[in-house]
Amino acid sequence: MSTTAWFHCFAGIAGDMALGALVDAGADLDEVLGLVRRVPIDGWAADAEPVTRNGIAATRIVVRAPDTAIVRTYAHIRGLLEEARLPPRVLERALAVFGGLAEAEGRLHRRPAAQVHFHEVGAVDAIVDIVGSCAALEVLDVATVTASRVATGTGMVRSAHGVLPNPAPAVVELLRGAPTYGVEVPVELTTPTGAALLAALCSGYGAMPSMVIQASGYGAGTRVLDQLPNVTQVVVGSDIAAPSSPFTGQPLVELAANIDDATGETIAHTVSALLEAGALDAWVMPVLMKKGRPGHVVSALADEALASQVAATLMTETGTLGVRARRVDRVAVDRSVAAVDVDGSTVRVKVSPGRVKAEHDDAARVARLTGLPLREVTRRAEDAWRHGTWTEDPA
Repeated sequence: MSTTAWFHCFAGIAGDMALGALVDAGADLDEVLGLVRRVPIDGWAADAEPVTRNGIAATRIVVRAPDTAIVRTYAHIRGLLEEARLPPRVLERALAVFGGLAEAEGRLHRRPAAQVHFHEVGAVDAIVDIVGSCAALEVLDVATVTASRVATGTGMVRSAHGVLPNPAPAVVELLRGAPTYGVEVPVELTTPTGAALLAALCSGYGAMPSMVIQASGYGAGTRVLDQLPNVTQVVVGSDIAAPSSPFTGQPLVELAANIDDATGETIAHTVSALLEAGALDAWVMPVLMKKGRPGHVVSALADEALASQVAATLMTETGTLGVRARRVDRVAVDRSVAAVDVDGSTVRVKVSPGRVKAEHDDAARVARLTGLPLREVTRRAEDAWRHGTWTEDPA
């Protein structure tokens, strides 16, 4: 069973807050700093301070280092990390964080990533925060990192480049593709270092994943805010083993909407539109709705990758204001498709163990062309397969 760390970023995230949360959750600080000290940078020290933020007990990491005019490039920091003899996963994660920062800054300043100059992020305290966070994940034996939606502040912030909008351009670039939301707090809730940690390490975003909780911790930021506790939470737990099952189901999404103001023609068209949009199946059930109104439940079954477009079709065609969705598993028998000849026309047949069935649309087309009854076309197609006069479906 592997271990997962979920960062709850309701007040954003910074490098020192991530490290503080992991230490608060049980990562031994001496062991963490022992790994960080392998990076050939001298003259720094770090401590963990117990603090409270709006009544929440948290750990604040304080890194003390002399002020220096050194501005490190990504290539310089990469060389320091590769020289440090870090554990493989710590090195891989730290390089990914700095690499993501370099790429984001490179896009913003229109220069190659290797030539990007790190100002605040290249300072000793930022290096300690990033390498320390990666080391703390290793000490806790965390295999997977996920996070919640990420909060960002408003207003303006000061940086080495001058006054910048909040969230800073690097934060916006790093969190591209991540779910974020703004909070009316004129403070830099999420810093480039924190955003880089999430961008490089997170395998996904959302609510806390299913896990057996082992520990949790809070890492404190420097400021004390009235609006919310200035902390980042981490929850560490082990994966929940999937229940044993005699079969393996195909994960699908079942979509449904209650409709009481559409004509029969509209509902019939909707079923066809859902299938054209990629639904594996679509159906309608009559129901009695509130105030005694007759209505219908229009449902569709879709692959997870197509669920959004199928749901959009359901809303567009019916005008419904909402669609329900639930994940289901479909257990299907193996089947194949073959093609047979009926009076010079091709009809596809679906074949499964102990059964053969003609495709309705093909059979209906041939019935219209030949004038034969639909049931006769279906019978001839299925008999042709049983007598071995079929070919593989060209589609």
